[in-house]
Amino acid sequence: MVRVPAAARKLLTAARKPPNALARHYGRRRSHPSVELVHTPHPWGRALGLVAVVLLGAWLGLLVVGNVRVPVGPMNTTMTLRPSLSGGTKINVSPLGALSLDSHHAPVRLDVNVDQLDPERAQALVDHPERLSGLQDEVATDVEHGTLDLALRSCVAVVAGATALGLAVYRRPRRALAAGGLALTLLAASGGTAYATWNPESVLEPKFSGLLSSAPSLVGNARSIVTEFDVYQKELARLVTNVTKLYDVTSTLPAYQPDPTTIRVLHVSDIHLNPASWKIIASLVDQYKVNVIVDSGDTMDHGTAAENGFLDPIPDLGAPYVWVRGNHDSLTTQRYMEGLKGVHVLDNGDAETIAGLRFAGMGDPQFTPDRSTNPGADESQEAAGARLAAALRAQTTAGTPVDIAIAHEPSAAREVDGTVPMILSGHLHHQEMEVMKKGTRLRVEGSTGGSGLRAVEGKYPDPIEASILYLDRDTRRLQAWDEIKLGGLGLTTAEVSRHLPEDNQPGATPAPSPSPTGSP
Repeated sequence: MVRVPAAARKLLTAARKPPNALARHYGRRRSHPSVELVHTPHPWGRALGLVAVVLLGAWLGLLVVGNVRVPVGPMNTTMTLRPSLSGGTKINVSPLGALSLDSHHAPVRLDVNVDQLDPERAQALVDHPERLSGLQDEVATDVEHGTLDLALRSCVAVVAGATALGLAVYRRPRRALAAGGLALTLLAASGGTAYATWNPESVLEPKFSGLLSSAPSLVGNARSIVTEFDVYQKELARLVTNVTKLYDVTSTLPAYQPDPTTIRVLHVSDIHLNPASWKIIASLVDQYKVNVIVDSGDTMDHGTAAENGFLDPIPDLGAPYVWVRGNHDSLTTQRYMEGLKGVHVLDNGDAETIAGLRFAGMGDPQFTPDRSTNPGADESQEAAGARLAAALRAQTTAGTPVDIAIAHEPSAAREVDGTVPMILSGHLHHQEMEVMKKGTRLRVEGSTGGSGLRAVEGKYPDPIEASILYLDRDTRRLQAWDEIKLGGLGLTTAEVSRHLPEDNQPGATPAPSPSPTGSP
């Protein structure tokens, strides 16, 4: 007898059932479906994933093929677009350093690497110096062609990169093409934003770093920059010309020829007993041919007589030294400063004419070397500022108006608004510049001592900061200023940032002088 397996018997039994029974059987099975283990992605998750693929693919595409080698005048350069949160243009001049331009605001940055000086083209300029006059037009044409080539290559790079990565991730041609299209759209939107925010005069306010920051002839004098540079291409060409000359002298920094109609003021503050500051100040005086140094206080740390010897290098810095007392400087310090050759101590609104400029200053009413806060400190600062403002008005009435006032704390400095074109202060250990409501410009200097010997208290040392102020010798108006920032204790970085006041921008109408009466 043949034995039928149990599974076969179940099938035979089911086959003998009438159609209605079979329908009920399979209906019961359908009423208890199996659990789906595959999770369906959320639409937002899919969208974010696609965006991530597009951005990564576009970046990889730019990294691999998104650069163009362009001859710019006598130099060989490489132009590249890079993702960036702030935009702008960065020009790398190896091995001399780099400069940054705030040329546009978009999620892409233009990097220009100066690879080398072409010997044949450079020699042609040396043999035919008359060609230098046409170098600006030549550079402008080279930059235009290179930019167009870079735009086309970047489009291909981002589309190819996003499409290839999309195909690798999704393995679906439609998804990959969508990634490529989205990448092209994002690049077009970035280009449109860059075009809308393009600042053709950004090279008037560059930020230099590396060896370039110690070459004032490359930074340029304030007057020559404003009068000679009118369009972006010409400005960039001038830069290339200067760099060409720099390479031509085997990277020796050229001598600085300052404009004789410009008065250069070196503003320092908050040295706090850092002996390295004197060498830095002396170097800046020599490089920039500084006419006068202004120290807005806190040269000392505790103001004791034992610290007075720290001040002895001041007469040898190479320029007159104007000083006001800070809250870390005692009257003992002030009396010692008054005995040093070439030092002009200003207090109680006293005014002196030094290097063609008339200065007036007020010593800090507080003496808090332990960083304490005395009761009524704010009121005393405001009272000191009011006394300084009264002295400034008296000078104007006497026919000897003050060009620059000095007070250590910004809270005191704000009280003179409307009585003087500009006031210098410190105390905050970082740089600021603002035009107050009544027209007086307030310049707050950082710590030229990198906050002194206390710099090691924080996680990172404070930078050493100073400024060069350029003033017209005839009108005594501020033309421009350079913010100088050096790496703090143990660091070797250097930056110089050029800034122009709004009334000195190309094509701008000069603003009226502040009212000497203190009224708007």
